[in-house]
Amino acid sequence: KISRNENEMVLIEPSVNSVRMSVCIKQADDIEEILTKKFTRFLCQRAEQFVILRRNAVSDYDISFLVTHSHLEVMYKHKLIDFIMSFLEDIDKEISGMKIATNTRGRMVAQEYMKKFIM
Repeated sequence: KISRNENEMVLIEPSVNSVRMSVCIKQADDIEEILTKKFTRFLCQRAEQFVILRRNAVSDYDISFLVTHSHLEVMYKHKLIDFIMSFLEDIDKEISGMKIATNTRGRMVAQEYMKKFIM
């Protein structure tokens, strides 16, 4: 188990012919928790398209990858590592972008609502 803090953790579980990596994505507030849950559920429903992504994450973690020996025979190892790293970076970017969009939309709705009382 590797952790930067209590919100960001990685659990690496090796076995004879595979390794399972479970990741807990940073969630600073309630909005990020909701967005992370929805987004990871969306991705896990499409796990077959990502090959190494597991459908169900380990408990207390948001997303899990399972890399088997057969995956390493078919794929380039350095490309596989690059994919996992860029995948996690992109998830973080997407959640941040969705949070900004949600806050912007909420602010616009609140402004329109308050205009009714000012005029």
